[in-house]
Amino acid sequence: MSILNTVLIVMIFITSALLTLTVLMHKGQGGGLSDMFGGGISSAAGSSGVAERNLNRITLGVLLVWVVCIIGYALLTKFAA
Repeated sequence: MSILNTVLIVMIFITSALLTLTVLMHKGQGGGLSDMFGGGISSAAGSSGVAERNLNRITLGVLLVWVVCIIGYALLTKFAA
């Protein structure tokens, strides 16, 4: 059980970092604090629709792996004797 526990914790850390990176890579919606400091200039040169859809799919996939790891770790710690 200790090996599975360690693998799940490592997977949670890796997927957390990937999830953070993929969320930060999304194109901003504008009107926020970044536009106040000149971020609106680069918003016109954002990613295309296909790239944004692919990034959405990658983010959702990483999110699902993260949720499965969290639930698995919770069940493992709950039923470990």
